Amino acid sequence: MKHIKKIKNLMFVAGLLAISGTAQASDSHNIDIPTLASAYTNGSKSYMLAINDTSKSKPSTTVSTLTQPEKFEPPLFSGSNAHKYLGLATLGLVVATAIAPKPSADQSEAEIDSSVHAKLGEATAVFAAATVTTGLIYHWDDFHFEDGFSDPDNLHALLGTVGALAMMYAVSLAPEPHAGAGIAGGAAMGFAIKLTW
Repeated sequence: MKHIKKIKNLMFVAGLLAISGTAQASDSHNIDIPTLASAYTNGSKSYMLAINDTSKSKPSTTVSTLTQPEKFEPPLFSGSNAHKYLGLATLGLVVATAIAPKPSADQSEAEIDSSVHAKLGEATAVFAAATVTTGLIYHWDDFHFEDGFSDPDNLHALLGTVGALAMMYAVSLAPEPHAGAGIAGGAAMGFAIKLTW
């Protein structure tokens, strides 16, 4: 009789090992081991498996690994940044042109055209045109006629364009009096930059 109990116990353990092996081999089969274990009873003695249910016995200690979203860093050089840098460079050239020594009226036309003031004025006009061009290319979608000129983007585009045209007009007037057009153009472009800065 003792031998039969030992054989039954060995068969039971072998069955449990076989079930646990197949459960680990394939996640698609969900086998309820406690129900299977409680089904086998021998008289008053029953075989039970301990269930380690962590959800009821103690709080979960899983660590939530929330990652902070990466801070957005725009590229150092893009079309929008080129527009911004050209606009700032244009303002710098406006100031440099204004403080550069003006050629005197008794100088020859060649000397006037090769003066620092004239060269800075020409560079300012070129940079102003490049600023407006890159603004039109890279910020075309920001300009909407239906928003009117009270919209900062529309006013920025209008003042920047008017400023660039006034600076180019000032260069075309030189050596005739042109300071008013140049200062007005620089002020318009400076105000346009201030609107969006």
